[in-house]
Amino acid sequence: MVQEMTANKLEISKLESLYSLVIDLSRYARVKQKNIKKSYKSDGSVLTETDLYISNEISKKIKKLFPFANIISEEEESTFDPEKDFTFILDPIDGTDVYSQGFPSFATALGILDKNRNPIGAIIAAPRFGLGEEEMNIRLFPGSGCFLNEEEIMPKEERDEIKQIMMTSHEIYKYDFSRFHGKVRTMGSSILHILSPVIFSEIDAAVTQSCYAWDIAASHAVLKHFGFDLFYADGKRLEYSDEMLIGRRKCRTTFYAAGKEKAEKLISLIPFRP
Repeated sequence: MVQEMTANKLEISKLESLYSLVIDLSRYARVKQKNIKKSYKSDGSVLTETDLYISNEISKKIKKLFPFANIISEEEESTFDPEKDFTFILDPIDGTDVYSQGFPSFATALGILDKNRNPIGAIIAAPRFGLGEEEMNIRLFPGSGCFLNEEEIMPKEERDEIKQIMMTSHEIYKYDFSRFHGKVRTMGSSILHILSPVIFSEIDAAVTQSCYAWDIAASHAVLKHFGFDLFYADGKRLEYSDEMLIGRRKCRTTFYAAGKEKAEKLISLIPFRP
């Protein structure tokens, strides 16, 4: 038993190898974007060959490096064993719709949950979405700091007011903006969208429509690292239910990315009207 527990660890050297692969594949996606051909899934969402290729390559790597972990990928059906210590949640291209149209706001995202389904790690590579640079690469290994392009991200100074938010690009008509007088911004990638309160100095919070675990997990881990979280419109924290992980269904409703007090204020300022 002791040997088994020692083996079932996320070794830093192996995570670094996985991080390098994710970056390389995001750059591959950037090169392929110019001449991308898209198709559609049965639910109407966009699919490209690049999504499938990246999903396959990263899944193979995880299976080799961490055979004791679950893998949940947007593009591949898999079994989920709740007894496993870790779960990797992969979105090969988050923002496939904007990717297929040539926009820059897409990312390859890999989140890590522990056995209790807490988001504890993330690798996010956005090859055309840098902060004053060509690309933006984020890594958060369990138990370590969070780094953006190899520089540690420091907590930003929080303000009480909510002056700017990042807003979902779907179903905006279901939100009541009559009490909110700040600025609203949007982008096509849920992963980048949810990250915005951490990485952009003037963004106070984010509001996102119901989506899948792979659209959330990586950014959720980064948020929690900095003391933020995801809250449903009723104020309850977002958790990774059996429906999301085993049933591969969307979370139950819209959610808000912020600290608890700010999320409560935002829920009041911009209520969701289903």
